[in-house]
Amino acid sequence: MNFNEFKNKLIEIRRLQSAVALLNWDQQVYMPPEGVGERSRTIAALAGLIHQKFISKELESDLLILRKRQSRLTTKRKAVVREVWRDFSREKKLPQKFVEELARAASSGYSIWKEARKKSDFNLFVPQLKKIVNLKRKEAEYVGYKNSPYDALIDVYEPGVVSEEISAIFFELKSFLIPFIKKIKNSSVKIDPNCIMGNFDTKKQIDVFKSIIKKIGFDFEKGRLDETTHPFCTNFHPCDVRITTRFSKNDVMYCFSSVIHEMGHALYEQGILPENFGTPLGESVSLGIHESQSRLWEKIVGQSKHFWVYFYPLLKKNFQDPFVNVSLEEFYRIINLVKPSLIRTESDEVTYNLHIILRFEIEKELIEGSIDVADLPEIWNQKIEEYLGLKVKKDALGVLQDVHWSGGDFGYFPTYTLGNLYAAQFYAAAKNDIPGLEKKVSLGQFSPLLGWLRSKIHMHGKFYTAGDLVRNITGENLSTKYFVDYLAKKYKDIYKLKI
Repeated sequence: MNFNEFKNKLIEIRRLQSAVALLNWDQQVYMPPEGVGERSRTIAALAGLIHQKFISKELESDLLILRKRQSRLTTKRKAVVREVWRDFSREKKLPQKFVEELARAASSGYSIWKEARKKSDFNLFVPQLKKIVNLKRKEAEYVGYKNSPYDALIDVYEPGVVSEEISAIFFELKSFLIPFIKKIKNSSVKIDPNCIMGNFDTKKQIDVFKSIIKKIGFDFEKGRLDETTHPFCTNFHPCDVRITTRFSKNDVMYCFSSVIHEMGHALYEQGILPENFGTPLGESVSLGIHESQSRLWEKIVGQSKHFWVYFYPLLKKNFQDPFVNVSLEEFYRIINLVKPSLIRTESDEVTYNLHIILRFEIEKELIEGSIDVADLPEIWNQKIEEYLGLKVKKDALGVLQDVHWSGGDFGYFPTYTLGNLYAAQFYAAAKNDIPGLEKKVSLGQFSPLLGWLRSKIHMHGKFYTAGDLVRNITGENLSTKYFVDYLAKKYKDIYKLKI
């Protein structure tokens, strides 16, 4: 047995995973509703096959041999063995019947959630969500944990990070955000977003935003853009990366935000080296790091004045009504309006993290068993009022708004806020490394920043852990400082605050 033979076995497994990802993409984009039952059975069968292949005696034997030969391996091959062993050790603890049952529950869960959300009736989702929560608790027990069963689930998305660390970071962030939002609310500066509302043709929206993300660096020869209920990015290979969006006829920026957010994810996937496909070096470091790429492009770059100095003329040309009568300065203030929203994906970058913090708090307690599924709407609504001062009038605008729990993605939500923190810290480092970065952006020169991200993050896959990557790039551990400083400076200017 040599390393290349081992790599080929990993590639075979990865191709099966790509097939499952394609089936999931199709289910959310094109599949007719009546196909759900058979699709969930197909996905479950493939999930079982993947699990069986990954924990096979043959692969285990290869891993044990390679671990014994560590001293003879290159550093990159050592990283592959390290990460595969990590995943193998976890997967081996999960019985195949359990894996198949969870896959069926997650596949069916999406369709049930979609119907419940459409009817704004959480009770329709309760039985399926209870089943999924019980399965995720069982998963935590199979895998094992030290303090909280929730830690076993977080580890899938943000390896090595535990809820105690996240709680400390989130407490620090919440301590800044809540009073900062109150200062903005009490500001004498009032911003009216209605002047950029209109009646926008859907096809024209997608044509304009396709041209923007192509200019930034999204390769349409290796990707595509489609419409769905809940925007997402998925990949089957660095040469096949797909993003989705949703539209508003009245608000053109509604579509823009989701397009550029998912583009950020896609640029990461397109930047992974194809020769590493199938191995951990062909995968993203963590979901927090992945989210840093989407939030960096969507918020730090995409809502900056520098970005719109270049792209605002394009927007005005294609949507003269209303933008021809709105100055760049006014437009910049409007797209950075801070106004608490019930919907996470529509919230501004100041209030956004409170949405994540409340979800983290809820799902941690849910997995630990201190709260019950049936009580979620009441708990959710209480926290929204406490953190954002808003009242939730229907489930579709509250506990049913996100797709994550329907697919069993518990432990995913914290990575969104970690991504914001990583993004701010990475962007500060990029500004130090790239002279005149923001001037380049204002001239439509995006390759310096994209190239920096590719060389510092994308191309390495899982060679580094998230913590090591942050330290290598910035010289520091992850900190709330850069994100807090970014928000304070930007919104002090927009809202004329005294800080």
